[in-house]
Amino acid sequence: MSKYTLSLFVFLAFLGGCESSPDVLIDQISISTRRPVHTYSIVARDPETGDLGVAVQSHWFSVGSVVPWAEAGIGAVATQSFVNPAYGELGLNFMKLGTSAPDALRSIIEGDAGRDVRQVAMIDARGRVDAHTGIKCIDAAGHIVNESHQFSVQANLMENDQVWGAMEKAYLDSDGDLAERMLAALEAAQGVGGDIRGKQSAALLIVSANPTGQSWIDRKFDLRIEDHPEPIKELRRLVTLQRAYHHMNEGDLAMEHEDFSLALREYSAARELAPHIVEIPFWTAVTMASSGRVDECLPLFKEVFAKEPIWAELVPRLVKSGLLPDDDAMITRILKQAP
Repeated sequence: MSKYTLSLFVFLAFLGGCESSPDVLIDQISISTRRPVHTYSIVARDPETGDLGVAVQSHWFSVGSVVPWAEAGIGAVATQSFVNPAYGELGLNFMKLGTSAPDALRSIIEGDAGRDVRQVAMIDARGRVDAHTGIKCIDAAGHIVNESHQFSVQANLMENDQVWGAMEKAYLDSDGDLAERMLAALEAAQGVGGDIRGKQSAALLIVSANPTGQSWIDRKFDLRIEDHPEPIKELRRLVTLQRAYHHMNEGDLAMEHEDFSLALREYSAARELAPHIVEIPFWTAVTMASSGRVDECLPLFKEVFAKEPIWAELVPRLVKSGLLPDDDAMITRILKQAP
């Protein structure tokens, strides 16, 4: 028994208190979930922030529910080709126990009878990264592991063998945060041909470096395009929208700390990113009104009511919920902004 097979046995026994033999346990986790999720993806760690992420596109419905796995402060996994989703959970659990991503990947591959049709990449919180492309993955198939820049790109069933090289170059050449660079990698893959079957779904999952124990906070981006003629373009649109709501959240936090100038800057940034979303200026105005900044919020209410008058009906209802003060004079002033 090799050290990797042994480590897998110890890990599974640790989880389940199992008394089965190593061979039986490995056979159990080797059962192939032969979903043909052929695709291209990237796993990466941002060396500056420590954020970890996976981005993926495929001609397969709901690729985001199968391929990308990530946990704040732990690691990220992309499992694809004839995919076995167990790689995601097992890989992250190995990393939780202190195993490096390359060692975790080798351990699981060695115990998988279907390894020849798998394509998997893993990266841990220290940026240690590795990938596997099985010898029976459908051509064009391959990967590039860039250890110095802490990422891996991988693809199978591609139109040509330029895809993963184009992804690496785009990621290295692009500016911006992790989400922006990962999107650039997906766009580059599609630009040189991408999946030979075409396009259908895409996903982006990015988690923070420092876990809070609250997954809804730790996940900075958790976006899925399930079925769309241009999934990467749609994914980019949603990333922009998510950024707008990030600014809204930061604005609300600034208001809680009574840093009104910072709050207004954050709200303004949100509106610039998503000027078509009337809900952004509406809730900005509500927050300002509830903080006593009535004169400043009235133009925002007027703008919202001019675009969608129905929002004026919501204003009196917010008093009961405590989102606006029980102040008849204030409510009257706000409602007078309606056309």
